[in-house]
Amino acid sequence: MSRFRRSALAALLTVATAATPVAVGPATPAAAALPTAAVALGDSFISGEGAGAYAPVPDLNGVAQPFPGWSASNSNAYFCHRSPNASLFKADLPGITDRFNLACSGGQPYDIANASASRAKGRQVAAQLDQLRAVGQTHDIDLVLVGLGSNNSSFTFGSVAEKCANRFIADAWTGWWEFWAYLGGPVEQEPCSDADLATAAQVAAATAETTAAVRQILTTLDQIDADGQHRIVFQDYTNPLPPELASTYWEEDSRDDTRDKFRDLGAERYAAGCPIHRASLAPGQRFSQGLGTLVSSVRSTLATEFPAADLVYLNVQRAFDGARLCESAGSPGNALATPIRLQDGTSGVFVTSLSGYDKLDIQRIANTCGTYFQTCQESWHPSAAGHQVLGRCLTGAAATAARTVACVRSTDGTVRVS
Repeated sequence: MSRFRRSALAALLTVATAATPVAVGPATPAAAALPTAAVALGDSFISGEGAGAYAPVPDLNGVAQPFPGWSASNSNAYFCHRSPNASLFKADLPGITDRFNLACSGGQPYDIANASASRAKGRQVAAQLDQLRAVGQTHDIDLVLVGLGSNNSSFTFGSVAEKCANRFIADAWTGWWEFWAYLGGPVEQEPCSDADLATAAQVAAATAETTAAVRQILTTLDQIDADGQHRIVFQDYTNPLPPELASTYWEEDSRDDTRDKFRDLGAERYAAGCPIHRASLAPGQRFSQGLGTLVSSVRSTLATEFPAADLVYLNVQRAFDGARLCESAGSPGNALATPIRLQDGTSGVFVTSLSGYDKLDIQRIANTCGTYFQTCQESWHPSAAGHQVLGRCLTGAAATAARTVACVRSTDGTVRVS
């Protein structure tokens, strides 16, 4: 039960007791109250991708899967990357006894009611609703953090990031006249456009898909929650990149990213964590804003369908203001998002500099990410420090009386939820 509802109920009982005589009868044993729980459902921005220290994850058979090695199948449950540093565990949630992270990196709306393993590129984990029902058997669920929508049957965050970063790297290391082939064939070298990220039709389809999945969450909670009182926080997404790069990342060796071949600049931006064309930044900002609109729309639609439900939209699009990758000199050390990082084979060693590599080296390194996605899937996600900030955002959303709140980072580093 939310603190606000507990307070209202306590006040109501106080008034009722004062106004109405109460018949005193034989005492009856009270049912033991279940411990309270906060639960996280959804995808990588909720599971803790990028925050490290990942915990073993139960697979479809209930067997906890520890780290299986870099060359294992990416479908292994471990690669859900559930981190104890995720925002759910960093939030101040008075009255909550236990916390359960049921989210999975790469999670899609389909995975809410279905085993992720039953779709293409899904992981070997049970449906998130089945996992939620298990929590409901032992706990009174008071808070549910939902992060859903950036991955769906139309587009995924990982594929969008890979597409735009690959185009930049290809453009930096090869001329238009040179043969460039990754595993899937030639890679384009033009900056990403809005249509490359998600069309209006795709966003509309993703909104409907996400709404249907969250509707199932609300229905299930009404069936299993011990006291029927729970707050659901709909969190949207932070963009790991700024609207514009700091000027120090604009050019190197008198070359910018509008000309053909700019290896020094390519190496500089990769080292800083932002291998991206400047012209791709505006479409990327519109993409993340569109995801915010998607999440807000889901919350509004379901608030109409479930008028008694306690639903809060948490806008975190400005939670990393001033601390995005390459927003200022010194990136990635001063950023709240993880840099793009690749491995040269399944070595476990991340390549932090591409200086001195030729295009065949780049091709080999990029192909590692394509074949073994776990070697690069942390890229462009909130870091442990970023999840700590998102935890403060969740703290505010859990306590607010408002239905829509925004979490904004000020220039001095303070975080405000209003």
